[in-house]
Amino acid sequence: MSTNAASPVAFSVLDLAPIVAGSTPADTFRHSLDLAQQVEKQGYTRYWFSEHHNMASVASSAPVVLMGYVAGGTSTLRVGSGGIMLPNHAPLVVAEQLGTLATLYPGRIDLGLGRAPGSDQATAQAIRGGRFGGVQDFPRDVQQLQTYFSAANSTAAVRAIPGEGLDVPIYILGSSTDSAYLAAALGLPYAFASHFAPAQLMAALDIYRQNFRPSAALDQPYAIACVNVVAADTDAEAQWLSTSLQQFMLGVISGRPAPLAPPIESMAPLWGPAQQHAVQQMLAYSFIGGPATLQADLQDFIDQTQVNEIMAVSNIFSHEARVHSYEILAGALRSVTQREAEGQLAFKG
Repeated sequence: MSTNAASPVAFSVLDLAPIVAGSTPADTFRHSLDLAQQVEKQGYTRYWFSEHHNMASVASSAPVVLMGYVAGGTSTLRVGSGGIMLPNHAPLVVAEQLGTLATLYPGRIDLGLGRAPGSDQATAQAIRGGRFGGVQDFPRDVQQLQTYFSAANSTAAVRAIPGEGLDVPIYILGSSTDSAYLAAALGLPYAFASHFAPAQLMAALDIYRQNFRPSAALDQPYAIACVNVVAADTDAEAQWLSTSLQQFMLGVISGRPAPLAPPIESMAPLWGPAQQHAVQQMLAYSFIGGPATLQADLQDFIDQTQVNEIMAVSNIFSHEARVHSYEILAGALRSVTQREAEGQLAFKG
């Protein structure tokens, strides 16, 4: 995978598979497929599913299954995990599952890997039992996965079939600086979860770029920033739609996650100053507004971070409004890219 710092910023989707109040997981999955089909037409690069467990607000507990569902309903979009929480799974099983998907949908499957449990500790224990190691085994398990995918593993006693010899790109996910060091050491692309853990984004990007070692997978750093996006035709409408996201995050920090609620006129009755501050800190990298606001804010963010790709998560109550938000985002990022290209031509001239 070769990258060019002057290349246009790619744009992609992270789908938490939110369960909307009054709906079912079946509705969520149907909407995910429809959204994937819509963003494929709009030129999005990839569509990733997260892994979360024991949460009444999200239905993405089995990202590999959802990946197959969406890959089967699209034709060009890359589909992946954002991510598979590797400590929850045996590397061989992950290699076999992703190898199966990559065999069915060649050249379209991504493997994003994280080290968090994707849930509370009691649920993590129920998932892992006594079979697997914890986060301390994450670097070793990533390398084991690379081994299973390699053609050189064909003479080993344990092989991933299908999976062996297939090109399944691995991405390291992180919400702190720890994974930045690992992604850099292994020469792998790096995706940062700034949509809920913004505090260490800039430090993690610096660590990743300064310590990056070229590899067979990647010749120079490739950084993805995941951010919240709520776009609408006007700033006022976007601010109103974003109250669903604020309620969602309030449920997370209060330990009472609930299905995604409809927008409301004011959050004031729902939170106190401390809760408001906590939610606003988590949502620091949120882009909320109409097309002009979105374009200006994204331009500033890209200038500041120099990321190669924006991955947007849009927790919006109305499916139609969510689809429209991604349409507006695609237009805003194309405008940003066009402006950068024109600036480069003017500079060269």
